[in-house]
Amino acid sequence: MNSQKRATVYFDAEVHRVLRLKAAASDRSISEMVNDAVKATLAEDAQDLAAFSERKSEKSVSFDEFVRGLRRRGRI
Repeated sequence: MNSQKRATVYFDAEVHRVLRLKAAASDRSISEMVNDAVKATLAEDAQDLAAFSERKSEKSVSFDEFVRGLRRRGRI
């Protein structure tokens, strides 16, 4: 069963040229490369969301507090 959907994406001319060259060199289509890149980005987002969820109960520290702590410990 083919569950692919069609979308139109516009690339800068130089990006498109490089994509075509890379696709030809790797014997893959531009669609395959873009699909893999989008999947990788979405996987990173999922990891980030999981990390945020795991750390939501941690105490929040403001930037000013953080800098004062660094000064107190002689780090800056």
